[in-house]
Amino acid sequence: MSSSVTRAAGSEPAGPAGRPAASPGTDASALPGPTGSPRPPGTPGKGTRTGFWVRAGLAALAGVLLYLSFPPRPLWWLAPLALALLAGCLYGRRARTGFALGFLGGLGYLLPLLSWTGEEVGPVPWLALAAVEAVFIGLTGLGIALVSRLPAWPLLAAAVWVAGEALRARAPFGGFPWGRLAFGQADGVFTPLVALGGTPLLSFAVALCGFGIYEAVRVGRGRPRRATAVLAALAVAAPVAAGLATRPLVSDAPEDGTVVAAVIQGNVPRLGLDFNAQRRQVLDNHAARTVQLAADVRAGRVPKPDLVVWPENSSDLDPYSEPDAHAAIDAAVKAIGVPVAIGAVVAPETGPLRNTMILWDPVEGPTETYDKRKIQPFGERIPMRSVVRLFSSDVDRVRRDFGPGREPGVFDMAGSGIGMVTCFEAAFDDAVRSTVLDGAQVIAVPSNNATFGRSQMTYQQLAMDRIRAVEHSRTVLVPVTSGVSAVIRPDGAVVSQTKMFTADALVAEIPLRSGRTPATVVGPLPEYAMLLLAAGGLGLAAARRIRARRRGAPGLEAGAVTAAS
Repeated sequence: MSSSVTRAAGSEPAGPAGRPAASPGTDASALPGPTGSPRPPGTPGKGTRTGFWVRAGLAALAGVLLYLSFPPRPLWWLAPLALALLAGCLYGRRARTGFALGFLGGLGYLLPLLSWTGEEVGPVPWLALAAVEAVFIGLTGLGIALVSRLPAWPLLAAAVWVAGEALRARAPFGGFPWGRLAFGQADGVFTPLVALGGTPLLSFAVALCGFGIYEAVRVGRGRPRRATAVLAALAVAAPVAAGLATRPLVSDAPEDGTVVAAVIQGNVPRLGLDFNAQRRQVLDNHAARTVQLAADVRAGRVPKPDLVVWPENSSDLDPYSEPDAHAAIDAAVKAIGVPVAIGAVVAPETGPLRNTMILWDPVEGPTETYDKRKIQPFGERIPMRSVVRLFSSDVDRVRRDFGPGREPGVFDMAGSGIGMVTCFEAAFDDAVRSTVLDGAQVIAVPSNNATFGRSQMTYQQLAMDRIRAVEHSRTVLVPVTSGVSAVIRPDGAVVSQTKMFTADALVAEIPLRSGRTPATVVGPLPEYAMLLLAAGGLGLAAARRIRARRRGAPGLEAGAVTAAS
């Protein structure tokens, strides 16, 4: 009698110690123990525990590989391979095991990626942030494990990944989108997709390719049906082909002429949290570098700019209430003779501080303003201050919280619309898109990275700015107090950049563009579609599990829905 018939009759071959051998899809924890007594449901045996720790190590390794795919390393292609390895750990697992493995993968990814957050304040804030964000990746791993037994699961799993990123971008405390898959793909083959459907579509393509790689390897080890093999191959090839097909959407041709723009990097007198202890020196550095640029223009060494942008916090002295600060800025702007966008801290008599960009005209002085809308929690404002103080006294360095602005800011500088997206805001889809919709022909991302020393943070942010340039087909100007400042063309290419902690000025002729990419037009709709797809997959997985429980078929439930961990 064949083995299949024997199993069907209930006479399965004996395993070790006389136990029945587990058939494919059977939950090993449901088999009797060595004494013949059944284990409690969900209790793994010794081999299962060993298998879990192997998978745990591989999940953490997948996270590390995902981190290595991010700048300053040009290893974007590691991202789909990392996700393929993570998929191998998650495929067919229980929900709780999926969460645990996803959490470990998240730690392997985010602990090194976000190490700059502890640059000056010690490990506690860094470890806390990485752990909280890893919980979201754990939830993503749970979702991937649930949908992994469904048809076309790589598609559903990629949608679940985007759903996890969407949740991280919104909660807690307004969200922390840093580390989206899309932000590591500035040099990748998938990058043009961001102009079609924004960062959610780009992340989706990378995730689909990674999960497709694992599925292709998995089905290739057996004798798959032709349809299954074709679907697995498509999951890998389709994102790559789509990236190549959307390349015509990427262009840096001027639609509204060109202007000469300058970004100023004045540098700071010291690194770390005390960079602004000599606030007047920071302001003087930027004023002096602007005056030097004016001298270089008069000497014919560089072309005269039509507009100039200073970094965020280039004046931590409020020029509206500090006459000396007002005079220093005004003298520098008059020297260069063109409109200058100044980053300043404005301190009203009452209420929160304002992280403000001020349009300073050489004749009229300060005119329009833009208040930063996305205020960084635990940096510019301290939620739950009394609780956080128990873990770090550094919270008291932020004596007065910053408050958010409400409207996008587009300055008319020499007849051109220059949209302000201040530092942390570049991580948020809606902040950048609303600026373009408000008429920005160029995007400026004035930033201050001095508190993060020589860490990789500035390179991660620069890659994010490059993605935004392609997404909305706009030149992006990146003036930073201490580096790396840059000029990025609408195709994502970096025209020029500064060294870190070096006073410098970049002058470049840049194209003006007013057209809208499909991503600018559709906005969050692709993300909403993927959220619906993820919800549908998770709903189907839940429905299957409920039906299996009602039928009282633990083998089906374990094999088809929540395979043994």
